[in-house]
Amino acid sequence: MQKEVAIIAAGQTPFTRRSSSSLGELCFGAWRDALRGSVVIGKSVDALVVCSAPEYDRQRSPAGVVAESLGLSGRPVFNVESLCSSGSSGLRTAYSLIRGGLHEVVAVVGFQKMSELSSAEVAERMGRSGDVMWESPFGLTQPAGFALFACAHMEAYGTSEADLAEVRVKSSLYAEQNEHAAYRKRFAAEDILASAPVVSPLKMLDCCANADGAAALIVASRAAAERLTTDPVWILGLGAASDSATLSNRDCFTSLTSARVAAEQAYRMAGVGPGDINVAEVHDCFTITEIIATEDLGFAPPGSGVRLLREGQTRLGGRIPVNVDGGLLGKGHPVGATGLSQLRTIVRQLRGECGATQVQGARIGLVHNLGGPGIYAFVTILGSDRP
Repeated sequence: MQKEVAIIAAGQTPFTRRSSSSLGELCFGAWRDALRGSVVIGKSVDALVVCSAPEYDRQRSPAGVVAESLGLSGRPVFNVESLCSSGSSGLRTAYSLIRGGLHEVVAVVGFQKMSELSSAEVAERMGRSGDVMWESPFGLTQPAGFALFACAHMEAYGTSEADLAEVRVKSSLYAEQNEHAAYRKRFAAEDILASAPVVSPLKMLDCCANADGAAALIVASRAAAERLTTDPVWILGLGAASDSATLSNRDCFTSLTSARVAAEQAYRMAGVGPGDINVAEVHDCFTITEIIATEDLGFAPPGSGVRLLREGQTRLGGRIPVNVDGGLLGKGHPVGATGLSQLRTIVRQLRGECGATQVQGARIGLVHNLGGPGIYAFVTILGSDRP
């Protein structure tokens, strides 16, 4: 397993439905939480990567504003974007900058202030799913796109709406225990099944909701990591792939090809397999997405993700705990911050910092982060050296 780049700090603001903080204040909050008073780490940062989805930004090219707010003006600054997977794009960028020898310590900060836009503006931007000429004008919104996957999975494997509801039941259990989650309310299956329809078979509580928030990682070379911290979390494997933005060109709706390819790359680079993963964060933008993700990542054979869920194997104490921080469904989804929040959770799990939701003995963790309906997919494997 390659251990040349490490995450040495991770932080996050609480995700909220509506934040009164400015863009700069949000990002500074995540930066401050990551540093936890370490002036030495802060002064060692020699580049900044800023992650957000520009269609939701009021501030044009926000990286300069973020750098100024963090006291990093003068360093090289980069904007990256890949829809909801922008945070994972940022980590991959930082890894490349360090492995290429250009920088030693890189801060990666992701944010989104979804509440700055009106409901109509958010709906219009979220509606730009798939090809904007031939698909989205005819109703292919994000929920409609994932509803296609839900219908295909139901047809192929007998998955039911009650199965989908169990994903939200689990996420609400752990979101209730996460002080940074925006939606800390416990739901029963009956609540999900009775919630308002969005796009059949998906209901309101099958869908993640928007939020405001920011998250930050500080990434370092081996030499810098060993100098700056006693508990680095190592980047073992990185996988990334893409697929057609036009869903009518897809040949499969029971799986996301980009996620499968990204997972294969990450496992190969890390020298591990699905059975070696102790804890995972997957991109549960909709309840069906978590089920498909567990299959695409090799935790369950195709069509068996529901059985894994129903047997409790994705809960604490199960074979592969998934989204025990509440996931996107419970935390909320500030687009540019989401991937970094997932990574922060795994960093904390590998450091043994998660309290009531700690996976005991966790040494290898995985993050699965999607952009749109699998247009982009990133899989990242992290590891600790703790015995």
